[in-house]
Amino acid sequence: QVQLVESGGGLVQAGGSLRLSCAASGSILSINDMGWYRQAPGKQRELVATMTNGGTTNYADSVEGRFTISRDNAKNTVNLQLNSLKPEDTAVYYCYANVRTSIFRTYDFWGQGTQVTVSS
Repeated sequence: QVQLVESGGGLVQAGGSLRLSCAASGSILSINDMGWYRQAPGKQRELVATMTNGGTTNYADSVEGRFTISRDNAKNTVNLQLNSLKPEDTAVYYCYANVRTSIFRTYDFWGQGTQVTVSS
């Protein structure tokens, strides 16, 4: 089994910054994509940013230029720096990892979620 443990998040004023961190542990052979999704009340979960193990990034248009994803493959960690936050960034943020647990098997794993609230 694989666990994703998130930290960071909280309440911040519009224009402020936060940093989210996520560490993966357990039966990990390697991690393919790793990143962050978010879900606002009444909305579907959406991609925020992901990074492949080769370093290729993918950002949602709404966060491009404001959020920065980084990753440490050796430590199985991923971070998200959130700058210039807006009230519409308010959501529960979930860490995501596509993990190879054996030669033949890969699975998607999710963290428990961390709340980010941006006040206007």
